[in-house]
Amino acid sequence: MPQGTHTVDVPLSIQTIWEFVHDMNNWAPLVPGYISHEILSDRQSTWAFKGDLGFMKKTVKLRIDIKEWNEPTEVTFDLTGMSDNFKGGGYFRAEAIDEQTTRMSGHLDITAGGMMGAMVNQILTKFVPNTAQELTEAIVKKLLEINLVK
Repeated sequence: MPQGTHTVDVPLSIQTIWEFVHDMNNWAPLVPGYISHEILSDRQSTWAFKGDLGFMKKTVKLRIDIKEWNEPTEVTFDLTGMSDNFKGGGYFRAEAIDEQTTRMSGHLDITAGGMMGAMVNQILTKFVPNTAQELTEAIVKKLLEINLVK
């Protein structure tokens, strides 16, 4: 199963990070290759993004189902391919180091199924960790920007 986790220490309180990640509208546009998203309910949304798999660029549509909102430490979600045979999940976790520093981790796992699954999963082995890192770093960058931290 292709997966990746990226962890960053952020000079912000855990509550400040929670205020940002508890709203999918804040982080959906930060997904690498973002095209659009639609909120269907407080636990479900659809996302479209362009995935660059090296030898091909592909528009991918996913349904995101929030499994748990555990304020202020964790958001877990499932991913289901709407345009392709993908399944997976992920999370954002936050751990307070002190009152003004939080360790934030972003995790993704995505597995392709179907006839091309084995070949696509080999490509996803590099794509998924890079995407987890890029998304986590984009969230941290946005958090620092909106909270005026240099």
